[in-house]
Formats: sequence, C-alpha cells, structure tokens
Amino acid sequence: MKIGAPKEIFEGEARVAMTPDSAIQLQKLGYECVIETKAGLAAGFSDAAYKEAGVEVVKTAAALWKAADIVAKVRPPSMDEAKRMRAGQTLISFFNPAANDELMAAAAKKGTNVLAMEMVPRISRAQKMDALSSMANIAGYRAVIEAGNNFGRFFTGQVTAAGKVPPAKVLVVGAGVAGLAAIGTATSLGAITYAFDVRPEVAEQIESMGAEFVFLEFEETGQDSAATGGYAAPSSPEFREKQLEKFREMAPEIDIVICTALIPNREAPELWTEDMVKAMKPGSVIIDLAAEKGGNCKLTVMDEKIVTDNGVTIVGYTDFPSRMAAQSSTLYSTNIRHMMTDLTPEKDGVLVHDMEDDVIRGATVTFDKEITYPPPPPKVAAIAAAPKKEPPKEKTPEEIKAEEAAAFKAQTKQQVTLIGVSAALLLAVGLVAPASFMQHFIVFVLSVFVGFQVIWNVAHSLHTPLMAVTNAISSIIILGALIQIGSSSLLITLLAAAGIFMASINIFGGFLVTRRMLAMFQKS
Repeated sequence: MKIGAPKEIFEGEARVAMTPDSAIQLQKLGYECVIETKAGLAAGFSDAAYKEAGVEVVKTAAALWKAADIVAKVRPPSMDEAKRMRAGQTLISFFNPAANDELMAAAAKKGTNVLAMEMVPRISRAQKMDALSSMANIAGYRAVIEAGNNFGRFFTGQVTAAGKVPPAKVLVVGAGVAGLAAIGTATSLGAITYAFDVRPEVAEQIESMGAEFVFLEFEETGQDSAATGGYAAPSSPEFREKQLEKFREMAPEIDIVICTALIPNREAPELWTEDMVKAMKPGSVIIDLAAEKGGNCKLTVMDEKIVTDNGVTIVGYTDFPSRMAAQSSTLYSTNIRHMMTDLTPEKDGVLVHDMEDDVIRGATVTFDKEITYPPPPPKVAAIAAAPKKEPPKEKTPEEIKAEEAAAFKAQTKQQVTLIGVSAALLLAVGLVAPASFMQHFIVFVLSVFVGFQVIWNVAHSLHTPLMAVTNAISSIIILGALIQIGSSSLLITLLAAAGIFMASINIFGGFLVTRRMLAMFQKS
C-alpha cells in the first residue's frame, strides 16, 4: 500500500504531513511513500531530500490522490480535493468534523475512511498521536516570540550604564498545552509571568514553571477537568464576573497578555474586554490564540494585527504553527507515523482499521460509507479523576485533650522503660568494672542519651546541617590538645599540634558547611 502527502492548498499553509525522516519510518512499516512535488519546500524539505529517503515524487495533486491508498494531510481537504477521494481510500488529517457536515457527507458518499487528528482521544497511550497538543505547544512558544517582536522592550530586567530596564510582566490566560508552553518561554526569557486558569489543579504546574498562579477568592468548586477530557469546563456567570474583576485590576500593570482559553467545538469565551484594553499601557501587546473561534479579546480581528487608539497591539493570527513550519511538520508527521503504527499491527504494509480500538474508533469520522461522528465515549477514562476528598472532621476540645493525654502517657512510659533498662545495665557493668572506669562510662552514656534525644526530634530535611554543626561542636577535643601542647615530650607536642590543626579544620569547616546548607532552604 502507498501513503502519500499532497501539497497544502490552503493559503499561507507551509506545513507538510510527511517529512523525509517520517517517510523512512513509514517504509519500515511496509508502506511505499509518495509526495507531491514541492509539497515540503515551504517547510524546508526539498524534493531531493525526499528522493534520498526513498520517496516517490509525483508532479501533480491529481496523480498523488490517484496513486495513494492512504492520504496524509494537515488542513481539511477542500471540496475540490474531496472530489479526488475514492472508495476504500483512507484520509488522515485535521478535519473539524463538528463544523464540516458537507465535507463529511461527501467523504462517506465516496466511501473514503477519514481519521480526524483532532479527534484522537486524550488517553495515555494516545499521547504520541495527539496532534492538537503538538501544534498547541508550538503555538504557545511562537506566541511569546511574536509578542517579543511587537513589544518595544526587553523581557528580562537589566541594569546598565544607560539606565535601569524593568522586566516585562506577562499574563497567560489559560494553562493548557499552549499556555504552559507560553509560560515556559516567557519565564526563560526573564519576564515576570502570571498565569490564570479556571482549573485550580493546574496551579502546581504553573508554579513549577516559574510563574505565579492568579488565585480568585471564590467558593465555587469547578468541574474536575478529568470529566471533560482534560479541557476546562464552562464557568458560572458569578465566577466569570469575579474573573473579569481580577483581570481589570491587573490590566494597568501587565505588558503582554497571551490568551489561550478555548474549549473544543465552542466559541472562545470573552475574557479580555474593551475596557481592559483601554486600561493597558501604550506599547502593550495582546496575542490571541483563540482568534479563529472569535477570540478571547473583544477587539481581536482574525488573521490581522491591529493597534488600538491607546497604542496597544492586538495580534489575531491563526497560523502560528505554520510560522514555524519545519518544527510543526516534524512533530505532526511523527503523530501521523504513530497513528500508522497503530493501524499496522503486523508491520507488513497492510492497514487494519480496527473499530474496536478506542483510539482508532475515536478518531474515525467516516467508515464504510457511514458517518461515525460523534464517537462513543472511550472505554478508558481520559484522565483519572481525582477522588473527592472529604474535608477533615474538626476535633472537639475534649478529643484533642484526650489525644494529648494519651500521647504524653505513651511517651512517659517509653522514657521510663528506657531509663530503667539503662540503669539496670549500668548496675550490671558496675558489678565487674572498677570505680574509675564507671565515672567516665556514666558520663559517656549520658552524653549518648542526650545527643540521641536532640537529633531524634529534628526534621529530616535538617539532619545534614545539624550533623555538620554537631561535628564542629564535637571538636571540643581541641581543649585536650591545647593542654598537652606544652608537654616536655616532643612526640606529645607534635601530636597535640596535629590534633589542634585537624580540630580547627573541623570547627570552621563544620560551621561553613552548615551555613551553606541552611541557605539552600531560604529564598534568595
């Protein structure tokens, strides 16, 4: 069977669904590869590179559609391309089935089996095929680069001979894949980054990437994102008002806003209103990644860059992945290749369209001349939903008092037992040992007991610095060396001097190590 990739005809689309590297991997699955001439040129892949990888290059799109049993595309096919489909052929591409009824009906009528890459279910084993996440990752990164291109200052703060430059303040609205990519890029460039998401469970992810999570003081418990396939659920009107109130408060201080909030098959929620734009400083930038679905910003114009009367630049481009065509094509073609691996279980170049497979069934929108969209929910939950935690029951004063009394009683019993056993052992030793030995032995036992009690009650994270400082204190043996250094014996004097030298290293080194270790637990 042959798998082919035509040149994308959508205006401005530079990506390609097959790269020379992915073609080599597809050939290992037993397929022959074919590509339309110049299909990969805009992404930096020449026809010569494809030929070197063993790919057949055909001159026209008609020849490719005729030759290929499996067609891999990026954008949904046009109606003209749909006319070239044939019965038994398989199409793998972004398809937008929720808004493409006519195209879906045409594919079913032709008998073409269509797998929509955006319909791949979000389950663990399908992550390697998740083209939406791959493209969102690139869009988030590129959004920050685009913001930097339109922003008139550094991202990072600087102190120079010519003056002090404050760091840029970036707000990322929505912490999905695109949002997290934007956060990572902005923080790595040195900006002070804030991020907001309606899902409180992503706060740790945001903070782990160096950004500050914007909390709302609101009692509403949002729906677990596990129940919505990892996406945010629509918010209540009350929550939305509280959210807009917080954004209005932040707007005058923010230099760059990157909007990524979008729920599949819905219009983008309006989160950055006209009055917020007017409150921003001249030279500020808004990058709206939801422009294709109406935009998160009220003033966003799809596929255009505008500048408001107060000097705020609003970018509404919808082709951010295409602006990094080489990287996007590499990731997308890898997603396609992983999909083909699942479709070819025997690696013999024979496609097996198993409708019992959760991933393949979820992505399939037409099969055997029937429309199979929407798919049934996957048998495996998208993400394991966090179990509902019951709030801890508050204890009554009587219960607290009883617990404290029981703990004190148990501790007293343990200590009395320990002291009793130790005393019995000392008496046993005293029956056979001389009195001079017992004087020193009792001091030794007491010092061990006190040391054990001190260290036992220290938190584990402080054990190493504690050992360092006790190591320094234990160098009190330097006193013995100081007493002996005045001896009339040369050997004793030399040994005492060596003891003083080594004990001095122990003292100063112990305190120095302790200081450095304790600094690790403090914010600079």
